[in-house]
Amino acid sequence: MARRRAHNGHVLKPDVSPQQQALASEVEAAARRIADSVIMSPLHISERLSAATGATVYLKREDQQLVRSYKIRGAFNFMLQLDAAERARGVVCASAGNHAQGFARACKELDIQGTIFVPKTTPRQKIDRVRHFGGDRVTIEIAGSTYDDASALAHRFADRNDALLVSAFDDLRTIAGQGTVAVEIAQQLDVDPDAIIVPVGGGGILSGVAAYAAERLPNTAVIGAEPAGAASMIAALRAGRPITLENIDRFADGTAVKRAGAVTYGIVSELGVDVRPVDEGAVATEMLDMYQTDGIIAEPSGALASAAIGAPGSGKPITVEPGSTVVCLVSGGNNDISRYPEILERSLVHEGLKHYFIVDFPQEPGALRRFLNEILGPDDDIALFEYVKRSDRETGPAFVGIQLGSAEDLPNLLERMDASPIEIERVHKNSPLFRLFA
Repeated sequence: MARRRAHNGHVLKPDVSPQQQALASEVEAAARRIADSVIMSPLHISERLSAATGATVYLKREDQQLVRSYKIRGAFNFMLQLDAAERARGVVCASAGNHAQGFARACKELDIQGTIFVPKTTPRQKIDRVRHFGGDRVTIEIAGSTYDDASALAHRFADRNDALLVSAFDDLRTIAGQGTVAVEIAQQLDVDPDAIIVPVGGGGILSGVAAYAAERLPNTAVIGAEPAGAASMIAALRAGRPITLENIDRFADGTAVKRAGAVTYGIVSELGVDVRPVDEGAVATEMLDMYQTDGIIAEPSGALASAAIGAPGSGKPITVEPGSTVVCLVSGGNNDISRYPEILERSLVHEGLKHYFIVDFPQEPGALRRFLNEILGPDDDIALFEYVKRSDRETGPAFVGIQLGSAEDLPNLLERMDASPIEIERVHKNSPLFRLFA
């Protein structure tokens, strides 16, 4: 097979094992197999990200799939390979929402009876879409607090009912199907990109894309972007094996996985794929930028890849060099509009624009007015105020949220607070109070 060349003209030939070569071939076979079930999603330049980094940044728009996620690829590749006897047994899966939609559509199109376990935290919008795609061919069970809880229930169901488990990420058939994203990128670009940035949950699409790129795009680095609050693949790579995280942040629900897959970990580890953590607040900010500037409705996991990149010195987890060619996967667009207040809140906190304090007000007339006049800057605003007046006490605490006009105004605000006779305590991110109100 002729090697494609990177934009800089250099050709690299990494040592790829026979197993990875076989997986790359399986990815290509999967692309042919699912061609009639998926679209070739658009690949277009992001002017915003290109201007910010000095690189040519492409967005691979998997949010434009019929189920608004790349997960349809793995589900169809898995289920199209089942024979009549296997289809008659029925299928089951666990999902935070996106895999369930691809699974449901495949069940309906292929006339297979399916059962889907989704955690209670799954956005209502995703559950409604699953019902829409699956119709009477699927049964939805809402149980467990996390994807991992739902996965355990799906495994138990499969054992008891002799149903086939269609893994969301930890099966070579699923991995090969999800990896077909890379086949399309290779077809859509004239040169190998310098990097493909892929969001990471259980590691399915990262494994498929990395295995294909190692054999077919040897000039391309594949880098994973994983939510910092649910960094199970990073934990596995550090430990030398998959381990179960005790607690996770469920904000990026599509990638909030407590334990990376055993199969996917083996592939990612063998290929030496770099995986970087991305703060959930940065993801929230990127979601807002994508919506307001680019007109793209991305779910949190769909904004992970583009939230991770920045120019040298930007402080972003993944540095891209000016002049390079980078592809960021927009993995999904199933976002519930009711989540935007939380998204805005996380973004403001991440950007240093919103802060919380406990203010022990003197219970006397004019105390609040003095606080506003003496403490707040001209561009600051009260975003939250929780207070109950008690006549039998000299002071009364209030929980106060302050939104700054600029993050650089914080030192001056804290200095004015220190000089005030009112007792004021800052509430930090690790405080239970912060998590209660913020």
